[in-house]
Amino acid sequence: MLDILPHDGHITEIRLARPPVNALDFGMLAALREAIAQAPAGGARGIVLSGAQGMFSAGVDVPALLQPDRAGVRDYWGEFFALCAELARAPLPVVAAITGHSPAGGAVLALFCDYRVMAQGPYRIGLNEVQVGLTVPESIQYALRRVVGTYRAERLLVAGAMIDAEQALACGFVDELTAVEQVPTRAVHWLAELLALPPHAMLATRALARADLIAATDLSKLPLDDFVDGFLHPQAQAVLQHLVARLKNKK
Repeated sequence: MLDILPHDGHITEIRLARPPVNALDFGMLAALREAIAQAPAGGARGIVLSGAQGMFSAGVDVPALLQPDRAGVRDYWGEFFALCAELARAPLPVVAAITGHSPAGGAVLALFCDYRVMAQGPYRIGLNEVQVGLTVPESIQYALRRVVGTYRAERLLVAGAMIDAEQALACGFVDELTAVEQVPTRAVHWLAELLALPPHAMLATRALARADLIAATDLSKLPLDDFVDGFLHPQAQAVLQHLVARLKNKK
């Protein structure tokens, strides 16, 4: 489910490893949250979050999520938002090595990292929740506004737009592009340069700079039940059921 790969300079790469598309089920969310939380205790000074070549993560495991009752759906989304909060408040820098397509939940994970390196080429990223009948909660909207600006975020969110790598770079959704096979290497290199700075000053400045993001992911203020209501709305369920049926037909 996760591959933990050490690099020189106390950098730990956490690679999503749930074929075929690194869909985020409850188990992967919990494992990833635990891996990020435990990384400092293992000696890591920085984390690279990566996926498979061609696919960072397809996002939420929709077929699995359509099975549980309301309590199961609530538990899942509670864990998802807890992972976002864990990324936001991580005491060490985290770089997203976006190794390919990154729709919906995959894009969300990248937004809560410090820096985003994406594969150059025919790969797309975006928050396409509206296209599948879901409302994007404020904490995620805030994270997107923080990196692309208010107006651009509104346009992307309301349309549920999926944009290609070049567009993502142009609007600031990602910080740089490189060849798909070089994405994790480039992420490690950027992180190593950051970690070479005086650590106390760098980490203290980072903590101040990310205080707003941490506040935006405060789980005590998350309207989780409202979000679950939206997920269970008949319109959303109809669109999601159609999406699952379409995916089954492709197989």
